[in-house]
Amino acid sequence: MTTRPASRLELLQGTLDLLILQTLLRGKAHGHAIAKDIRASSQNLLQVETGSLYPALHRLEARGWIAAAWDLSEKGKRAKYYRLTNTGRKQLQAEVRDWNQTAGIIGRFFELKAEDLS
Repeated sequence: MTTRPASRLELLQGTLDLLILQTLLRGKAHGHAIAKDIRASSQNLLQVETGSLYPALHRLEARGWIAAAWDLSEKGKRAKYYRLTNTGRKQLQAEVRDWNQTAGIIGRFFELKAEDLS
């Protein structure tokens, strides 16, 4: 049996999409900035690799949840900027509602009861 480094967390399938949508709620951003924001918001516990980020961005764009356009970055280089669409905003609301419901269910499942401890 192998052990994983404690500093690395694996995301549940679909969680990356939710994190990207939440990040874009703050405004448009290019891929590197999205990854950096997720890392900073998670206090460096989540690091989104390029091989996961860009397929997720393409998937979200294909679903119409985000839109992309080329623009100049703060460093003067061309970068593809992503923004949340109205459909994406509605999807984010639904995803957050579902996430909170699921987290509540899982949380209740692991609550310790006095009779469980004896």
